[in-house]
Amino acid sequence: EVQLVESGGGLAQPGGSLRLSCAASGFTIDNAAMSWVRQAPGKGLEWVSTIYMHITATYYTEFVKGRFTISTDNAKNTIYLQMNSLKSEDTAVYYCAKLEPFQAGSEWLYEYDAWGQGTQVTVSS
Repeated sequence: EVQLVESGGGLAQPGGSLRLSCAASGFTIDNAAMSWVRQAPGKGLEWVSTIYMHITATYYTEFVKGRFTISTDNAKNTIYLQMNSLKSEDTAVYYCAKLEPFQAGSEWLYEYDAWGQGTQVTVSS
């Protein structure tokens, strides 16, 4: 059974840092594609970052570029999100999600097939 368990959320001051962890089980992240997605109060889900392990590529939404870093520890089967220079607008529940590729015609696409329970990040003075 695939499981994703996030941790590391909490209260941080503006300009501060937090590191989120996502412990994966039931599969190996070595060749996986993993994302961080967040949901601010009263808003919908917002994609934050994705790492494609098989090509070692990382992507970020414009709002977090230069401030957030996604990484992995394959030995621990864990994905991280290092968040620096935090802003009040980063306040949200952060979810770790697994992406699964599927073929649509001649294209390969991805869809989310597993989610963690989320961890709350609050940025406030």
